[in-house]
Amino acid sequence: MSDVMKTSEPNATGRFAEALREWGPEKNGRQTLSPAEAEEWCRRLARSHNENFLLVSWLLPRGLRQHFFNVYAYCRWADDLADEIADCERSLELLAWWRDELAACYGGEARHPVFVALSRTIAECSIPQQPFADLISAFEQDQRVFGYDTFAQLRDYCRRSADPVGRLVLHVCGEFTDEQAAWSDSICTGLQLANFWQDVARDLDMGRVYLPREDCERFGYTREQLESRLTNEAFVELMRFEVDRAREFLKAGMPLVPRLPGRLQVDIDLFARGGLKILDRIEQIGYRVWEQRPVVTKRDAAGLLAGSLCRRFWRGVGGSSRRREID
Repeated sequence: MSDVMKTSEPNATGRFAEALREWGPEKNGRQTLSPAEAEEWCRRLARSHNENFLLVSWLLPRGLRQHFFNVYAYCRWADDLADEIADCERSLELLAWWRDELAACYGGEARHPVFVALSRTIAECSIPQQPFADLISAFEQDQRVFGYDTFAQLRDYCRRSADPVGRLVLHVCGEFTDEQAAWSDSICTGLQLANFWQDVARDLDMGRVYLPREDCERFGYTREQLESRLTNEAFVELMRFEVDRAREFLKAGMPLVPRLPGRLQVDIDLFARGGLKILDRIEQIGYRVWEQRPVVTKRDAAGLLAGSLCRRFWRGVGGSSRRREID
């Protein structure tokens, strides 16, 4: 780990470069923030990065919000160590450091502000180490793998890059069961697949291809056509197939929503239906994602939120959901 212990990070990009200089590996062994200060640090981090997360956190029960800020901060840093470092080998070094910090946290020696704050969340919510470790594994894979031969390989990637987030949510809310985790996995994988098909062009710009080679071959879409971003009948049929498969994953997970308490129903319903809306938009542009990136507009988002709130209200009126709120 000696190569990781640097006082500057020329390979980091954007505002993360400054964060890494301040709280990167050179800070090892120096716990400079109290638990209360570390939690405030995580709150500021979450509020400065993600408008969608702020909306979701507003919908959450007040007593759980800090736990979600802490989990978000962990995911944000892991993601930035993968995506905001220009050199893949350097990124792998830093992800190895992050894995060591995770192990130290579970060993009772939290050092980084994220882990100082996360320690209370892990203890109070009885969160196992595996979901956190799985995310690091997926981000490490991003530095080595830039395409997938089979859907099984892509699904395994989603199992480690997307599904752990849903499982962490269930643990934080005290709602983890094997059955509910399976529904959550289906929603998380479906949402990630929807994001992949939304961003086919952007991913190719970064040298990544998430369309499985076996699917391209099944529909007769060649690598040369993909690299030239050709929209033809084969590509349209390929994308129709991928969109339908992602939609099946999202819909298969929907039984989770009424099984959850109160406001959490709204959050999960909103996420799932946001993924479905992305797929609808892809379909509406004739699957021509090379030429146009389908987006969910603010008007769409407002409609999705209103619909989720209404469904939560009518489930409550009908007595089909548990009447418990986490305050």
